[in-house]
Amino acid sequence: MIDIIIPNYNGVSLLPTCLDSLRAQTRRDFCVVVVDDGSTDESVALVRRYYPEVQVIALSRNRGLAAAVNAGIEATGGEYVVLLNNDTEAHPRWLEHLIGALDRYPAYAFAASKMMLFDARDRLHSAGDYYRLDGVPGSRGVWQRDVGQFDVMEEVFGPCAGAAAYRRAALEELAEDGWVFDEDLVMYCEDVDLNVRARLRGMRTVYVPRAVVYHRLSATGGGALASYYCGRNFMLVWAKNMPAPQARRYWPLLIWSQIGFTLHSLWHIREPAARARLRGQFDGLRALPRFVRKRRRMTGTHTGQLVVETRY
Repeated sequence: MIDIIIPNYNGVSLLPTCLDSLRAQTRRDFCVVVVDDGSTDESVALVRRYYPEVQVIALSRNRGLAAAVNAGIEATGGEYVVLLNNDTEAHPRWLEHLIGALDRYPAYAFAASKMMLFDARDRLHSAGDYYRLDGVPGSRGVWQRDVGQFDVMEEVFGPCAGAAAYRRAALEELAEDGWVFDEDLVMYCEDVDLNVRARLRGMRTVYVPRAVVYHRLSATGGGALASYYCGRNFMLVWAKNMPAPQARRYWPLLIWSQIGFTLHSLWHIREPAARARLRGQFDGLRALPRFVRKRRRMTGTHTGQLVVETRY
């Protein structure tokens, strides 16, 4: 059985497109769970009225994306966990191809979708995600016109959690760290953290180019909110997870990348997103001791070296 978990916050205008596309899937052995993260709009009422087949978990307050996803994982029990953003539209054969890859290739723990821009459907949002040794994550192919350059099924660093499949057994192993998605990250980079931890345990991700999803980029978040949490979380994910030998070798790269973000934000200081990133960097420095303690908790779970994705 497949559990499709959709975190939602004030997405009443987005959910119908997403849920209608799931009704059209060719593979049918799945359950859909919408985890509503304290919405103040009519999201819950809409789902209960027009999509009775969908289970709703309504959180009493807004706890952040990572907590909402964890609540969905804890409430389900299928062999596969699939995460899908509420601002997406899945191709009818998306789930068939995505889960089919994990069915065929048991060596892989995660599967990454081919994510396209909703309003520019010939352009890529993510062909799987990568991670750099300076702590900067990213999406392969982002903004590129799709001319077939990412049409080969291959291993990637990790999936974007906006449209990804996970073996539940792998998530249960990662939960030994004390969490599946780290709720202290709140949102943005919570999937990067998961991907890094998975790689350090030897878990692999397959990119499935025929598993296509169209994404309204940052329809729920974005802007200053994204800038704040990226400014905060880039350094925290690195500090928490980078193996000690690589941390000693590559810490100057982290520092230089952070200085670069700071200078760029100062240059654009009149823009709300730039000011938000600076606040995020400051709060990230304040949170560093807490994330170093998390690092000690994870001692012994790593393979010793992080192998990063180099094709962007």
